[in-house]
Amino acid sequence: MYDLLTFLNKFIKVSPEEFVELIAWTEPRQFEKRTILTKPGEVEEYMYFITTGLIRKYFLKKDHEIITHIVKEGGILGSGESFLTGEPSRYFVETLEPTTAFAISRQKLEEMYGSSKKWEKLGRVMTTQYFLVQEMRLMDNIRYSTRERFVRFMKENTDLLQRVPQKYLASYLNIKPETFSRLKHLMNVKHD
Repeated sequence: MYDLLTFLNKFIKVSPEEFVELIAWTEPRQFEKRTILTKPGEVEEYMYFITTGLIRKYFLKKDHEIITHIVKEGGILGSGESFLTGEPSRYFVETLEPTTAFAISRQKLEEMYGSSKKWEKLGRVMTTQYFLVQEMRLMDNIRYSTRERFVRFMKENTDLLQRVPQKYLASYLNIKPETFSRLKHLMNVKHD
């Protein structure tokens, strides 16, 4: 289980008392494997901090799933655009494993931000970090070859190879499944 307090302390110092206050704004939730949390056309009600499990976010293009996010313990996911704008989501959000998360609604998040400058600052710092991560991922997709993206991802996420179907990882990395399989085989040969 990933510790939410440890996660928050990466951004801003949170005392145990403040942590109890923050938890009161959230709802602990448990989901079975392959639970659809949000569908296209629905307004995203929650953002989820994952303590155990995996969640993916994807959309359909013709008959193919295009995976934009795979988030594990210690990450936050939901259909962010829908959550922030109140407009219908364009994405599916689905658990890939039994998942435990702290969920926060937009209303509770706004109330939390309004209750304290500290919580408002936390939100600002976390949002900034999210945008930096997204920009780095975008640049990685432009800057690195397919092979380089694969190698970099596998070095940073070796556990996901055992937890996520290969076709999902290939989609997330924007690599054809057969290319992903070939690269995986080449990596295994090099390590033997």
